[in-house]
Amino acid sequence: MKFWFPWVSLIARLVLGGVMLVAGALKVTDPETAAQAVRAYDLLPSALVAPIGWGLPFLEIAIGLLLVVGFGVRATAAAAGVFMIVFIAAVSSAWARGLSIDCGCFGGGGQVAPGQTKYLQEILRDIGLLVLAGWLWLNPVSKFAVVSEPQGVTAS
Repeated sequence: MKFWFPWVSLIARLVLGGVMLVAGALKVTDPETAAQAVRAYDLLPSALVAPIGWGLPFLEIAIGLLLVVGFGVRATAAAAGVFMIVFIAAVSSAWARGLSIDCGCFGGGGQVAPGQTKYLQEILRDIGLLVLAGWLWLNPVSKFAVVSEPQGVTAS
């Protein structure tokens, strides 16, 4: 392992964890709007919209906190990566189907005027976050982590 890998992993942890934490915190205070954002994608059966809209912010906060403190980095990076893949797929689907919605990524969500969508920027942002999750999955050892080195991983 290169000497700078743990520093890059620290930055990746703080950026990815910070984004997940902020996204969840902005939604957790208004669960009905979070459910509305999930509903706007028109991808899930109505019975799943409320539980996902209400539960998603708590999962984002949990993943964000674990990444920021550096506990279970490989597993939480994998979870964050799965979230990013789902978010990329959902936004891409909305875009392909011609929906005009706000992604609801940082609160809000629902219908917007056709010229107000930002699908490309949202997808590119989430691809960048997916890259960070991939880096952390491959390089979970980082500076200032609660658990600085996962079992079975040794620094070279």
